[in-house]
Amino acid sequence: MAENGEEKLLATVQHIVQTLGRTDTMTEDILKVFSNYDGRLSLDKLYATRAAAAAAAVGGAGERSVPASPPMPPPPVAPSAAAAMPPVTSLERTVRTLDRQISQFVAMDRLIWADSADADAFLEAVDDLIGTVQELDAAGTNRGLLDRADELLSRCMARLEDEFRALIERPDDAAPQVTGGFGSDESEEDEYDADDGFGDEPIPIARPVSDFDIVIDALPPGSVSDVHQIARRMVDAGFGRECAEAYAAARRGFIDESVARLGIRSRTVDEVHSLPWEELEFDIARWIPAFKMVFRILIPSERRLCDRVFEGLAPYGDLAFVAAVRTQALQLISFGDAVAAASRAPERLFRVIDMYEAVRDLLSDLDPVFSDPYSAALRAEVSAVCNTLGSSIKGIFMELENLIRRDPARVAVPGGGIHPITRYVMNYLRAACGSRQTLEEVMEGDLGAVGTAAIAVDPDRPTSSLAVHIAWIMDVLHKNLETKSKIYRDPPLASIFLMNNGKYIIHKVNDSELGVLLGDEWMKQIMSRVRRWSVEYQRGAWAKVISVLQTGGPGVGSITAKSMLQKMQMFNSYLEEICAVQSDWVIADEQLRADVKSAIVDSVMPAYRGLIGRLRSSPEAARDLFIKYTPEDVQERIQHLFEGVAK
Repeated sequence: MAENGEEKLLATVQHIVQTLGRTDTMTEDILKVFSNYDGRLSLDKLYATRAAAAAAAVGGAGERSVPASPPMPPPPVAPSAAAAMPPVTSLERTVRTLDRQISQFVAMDRLIWADSADADAFLEAVDDLIGTVQELDAAGTNRGLLDRADELLSRCMARLEDEFRALIERPDDAAPQVTGGFGSDESEEDEYDADDGFGDEPIPIARPVSDFDIVIDALPPGSVSDVHQIARRMVDAGFGRECAEAYAAARRGFIDESVARLGIRSRTVDEVHSLPWEELEFDIARWIPAFKMVFRILIPSERRLCDRVFEGLAPYGDLAFVAAVRTQALQLISFGDAVAAASRAPERLFRVIDMYEAVRDLLSDLDPVFSDPYSAALRAEVSAVCNTLGSSIKGIFMELENLIRRDPARVAVPGGGIHPITRYVMNYLRAACGSRQTLEEVMEGDLGAVGTAAIAVDPDRPTSSLAVHIAWIMDVLHKNLETKSKIYRDPPLASIFLMNNGKYIIHKVNDSELGVLLGDEWMKQIMSRVRRWSVEYQRGAWAKVISVLQTGGPGVGSITAKSMLQKMQMFNSYLEEICAVQSDWVIADEQLRADVKSAIVDSVMPAYRGLIGRLRSSPEAARDLFIKYTPEDVQERIQHLFEGVAK
């Protein structure tokens, strides 16, 4: 009796379903209502009864269609049997159930992750759907149901992507304050640059950072866990690339704004090449700390975040990382390339060295950051710009040689003083030696090893590439000065000019690492030249004076009193002429000036005293003797020489 009653109950339910269930969804809802109402009406029993009734109706109609006697019109099939549907499998029921669940979440007008319970339920439904799709795909027997499940999965992934981006872009989590970095204390005023803003609002320029041993946690741990869960589902569903692109799109805005806060503005190669040096130098001064900030803090922090979000989901974390940082990284690199390819005027050397050192010093730190195949190209770009800047440094040194050669020998320096080209070149080289380690690297041409092992500088090696190059520049300068000395019509003044410039060179070499690079042998040669020029000056300027003072000595009686008086007059004339002509000549170095005066005194004064002594000892000459300049007067006049321009 109990079984009879249950059969009647099931038949009644089946009749209601056939009468009211006009669509699949309505049928599913009706069956679910009955299953919840009475424990005897489980979904399995209801589906089994419905399937059996449909089969019986179809089978009965088939039997009546076979004639056993003279044909008679078949009885009309009941409407309920004609409307019977094919049996529903458990996978169909699962897809329909998941469709209802997921559609509710997808239709929400708020973030699903605003409620943790909703987020957990949604992820559970997503996991069930991914498993169902994989099962249908493996079976390969119901293409229509698989297409329906795939379409549902696509809608599900689209909503997951929206949630993923929203969690990453949440302002209060994505832009933390970093001391000395991208944020600033509210009590302090921000420096603004109206040209560096996005849209109409200017972006505050961050203060410089000196400590690069910090990491930016762009998302709190809870958000990282949430986005990781989403990323894992998207990868499992075959949407890993879309997930990586969504991550990059969400993070790119933060990176762009962070770089803008460093005062960096995008410039084309043509703009860089056409900028006045003062403006370009200002841009370089901003680029150097920005490059360090981006490649030492921002990009490593982004790598760390990517590794956490896409943990165990390679290679999509690598793809997301490269897509997020590539644009700003290449913008900074392209500026370095543009500067390296711009004018190689010598005054640009020191800024280019600063850029080169900024890139070189961080190359080894980039290896763990750009270790995957997708970001290896960026690491190669950074290494390439380092090489390009190194080549630019070598080119600038070559341009210095050309600058010296092209410096015209038109106007003589007054008084035979130090020529501006000498001052420029020596101060330039002296300053350049402050970056000797870098210049050694560049001149050795071992740029491939940059960032892995610094080139050791041998302090006793004046034959390094840098030393040879500087010695060559010094040789070019020496030849240029000799050409300029020929402008002077008075040979002694030309010797003074060469002495002044030679002594200045010696002073600058001794006062810097140039002495180490050029070596003792080179120094001996330049000092020998200065002594030779000093002798040439004395011979050219004082030879006739010394000659006129010669009397043949006390044992020689051939000179007459009259001749000695004439010699005295000629000496007075020569002395006055020399003092008048050389009154504006100058020897800049005090020690050199004292040495030259001492040499003149040693050459002139003994002969002059000897002439006066002989005149006084001659009765004939003593009668008409008039000594215009005493030995003390002559020595005093010599002591006042070479103070012209300096005085």
